[in-house]
Amino acid sequence: MDSGEILYITTRLVLGALASFFAIMLWSKTRDVAWMLMVIGTIAAYIETVYSILDMFGITEGDTFTIGRVPVAAIVLPSLETVFFIIAFLIMVIRKYGRR
Repeated sequence: MDSGEILYITTRLVLGALASFFAIMLWSKTRDVAWMLMVIGTIAAYIETVYSILDMFGITEGDTFTIGRVPVAAIVLPSLETVFFIIAFLIMVIRKYGRR
């Protein structure tokens, strides 16, 4: 592993941990559904980051659930973040433009 890969992994882990930490802090102060979904999306992004790094090291190669040769986690985790963000933004749009 060269220094570029180490920097890449470290940067993703540190920034993702910071984003998740602040998201959890926000979660404890808000009860708004849209914001809670944004927080869950941020945490899901960090989970996907950790999973992809474990996959780089070959730790997740023994996945038992696959579709063809692709592990289900490799399909679901990257999409999960976006799904939560879409739902959160949809709730915000409905609130903004739905009340006329």
